[in-house]
Amino acid sequence: MTDREAGHDGPAGPGTTAVRQVDVLVVGAGPAGLSAAARLAAGGAGRVEVLERERAAGGVPRHCAHGGFGTRRRPLTGPRYARDLAETAVRAGAVVRTGVTALGWAGPLDLATVGPRGPEAIRARAVVLATGARERPRAARLVPGTRPAGVYTTGELQQAVHLYRQPIGTRAVVVGAQDVSYAAADTVRRAGADVVALVTDLPGHRTAPARALDTRLRRGVPLLTGTTVTELLGHGRLSGVRIRHHDGRTAVLACDTVVFTGDFTPEHELARHGGLTLDPRTRGPAVDGALRTSRPGVFAAGNVLHAVERAATAAREGAWVADAVRASLGGATSLPGATSPPGASWPVGVPLTVDPPLRWITPNRVTPADVLPYTLRTAARLSRPFLEVVQDGRVLHRERVRGAAPDRSLTLTARWAHAVDPKGGPVRVAAV
Repeated sequence: MTDREAGHDGPAGPGTTAVRQVDVLVVGAGPAGLSAAARLAAGGAGRVEVLERERAAGGVPRHCAHGGFGTRRRPLTGPRYARDLAETAVRAGAVVRTGVTALGWAGPLDLATVGPRGPEAIRARAVVLATGARERPRAARLVPGTRPAGVYTTGELQQAVHLYRQPIGTRAVVVGAQDVSYAAADTVRRAGADVVALVTDLPGHRTAPARALDTRLRRGVPLLTGTTVTELLGHGRLSGVRIRHHDGRTAVLACDTVVFTGDFTPEHELARHGGLTLDPRTRGPAVDGALRTSRPGVFAAGNVLHAVERAATAAREGAWVADAVRASLGGATSLPGATSPPGASWPVGVPLTVDPPLRWITPNRVTPADVLPYTLRTAARLSRPFLEVVQDGRVLHRERVRGAAPDRSLTLTARWAHAVDPKGGPVRVAAV
């Protein structure tokens, strides 16, 4: 996509960087950021600008060649879905700039950036963080060994295969047993390589049973459960991985490629450097029901809040945050609770937490005016549990949900939010 940059507001003095003014600055051109930009621009929010450090807009779906994106009536491949989002944002009037990185904060709502035209400071009336999430690579997982070629994350693998048509080797080990792990195995096969095994330290897979069965029986790919990769072997090129089973046995799997999958973490560096409050469970910015962060005028949406949800969830949050931003700028009145009373602290509302085996919830602050449904994850399989919402010993709501499984999202409605005492203690959600 063409980098459509605007000119500076005026001449800068010697040794200074000009500050350019926009109305809304969106950082990240994935499903959340592009959906927010399209809705903001179409709704008359003024000059809406999107910054994307990659060379093309669209986020992770750009290199997900499989289908399943879009709607049931109009299913799309990842690249087509990404193009549609980007084109919709541009048609609505948003300016999408690629190859531009936000380096840090130069003021409360000022961002220091660098791109093809050099350094620049951009001042906005509102900032939306839609920086997404990333997989933790081998180094972050503390896997020892040599540093050979042939080591990938899922994103690196998909980009190499689908975007750049690069060869990846002939025999691959996939570390993980989630949906994304099985997608990585499909990508390996598309590249003409064999999948030696899927390896996970969990007691079982975390994908649809039919998919796991098809991979094991029809594709002939074994799933090694209760197993960890303890060392990478080889000089120059990977020659194998050493694994350890839960009973202490070790073995070496011969391979020239290894793909580390899953274990996502939010891209929260910009939020952290800006001093925004982070939720200790999600590791993303803490937000209220209008997706406001702890810094006035700064919002967040998508997988920077919860690594990692489907593209459709991120896009839905992008549309929601757009309405909240417009309301905060005085451009809309249809979003309940989107504007704060004078002197209100940010984020407004009381903390919203979960009890084990629930892992996290987002939004993670609640106000009586909340409408956006809450997204949760569990660490254990639950059979038709009740979600119970309690504040100061008072039960606000009980809601039965269908069976919950690890790495699968649960949705909790906000119908009970009106019963929250804004001056009370934290609200807790438990599975009972």
